[in-house]
Amino acid sequence: MANLQSSKKRIRSNIKREQRNVGVRTGIKTAIKKVEEAVAGGDRETAQANFSKAVSTLDSAVARGIMKKNTASRKKSRLAKKINAA
Repeated sequence: MANLQSSKKRIRSNIKREQRNVGVRTGIKTAIKKVEEAVAGGDRETAQANFSKAVSTLDSAVARGIMKKNTASRKKSRLAKKINAA
């Protein structure tokens, strides 16, 4: 356990940040699943609409520093390939 006051505060702030990041990551997973389900169902228009929402979610995660730029780019690319293949 931390002894210094600044270390204790750092632990508290890290916990808060982690909780925020978990929510964003969950939103990313949900957005990706919606696109994949639409592609599996053969509904290309819904997949396109969900894809734009997923891209927005991924970009905001990158801007917040929750996800690396290349990771988000890879996920977007894979989703686009699935939509184009459908």
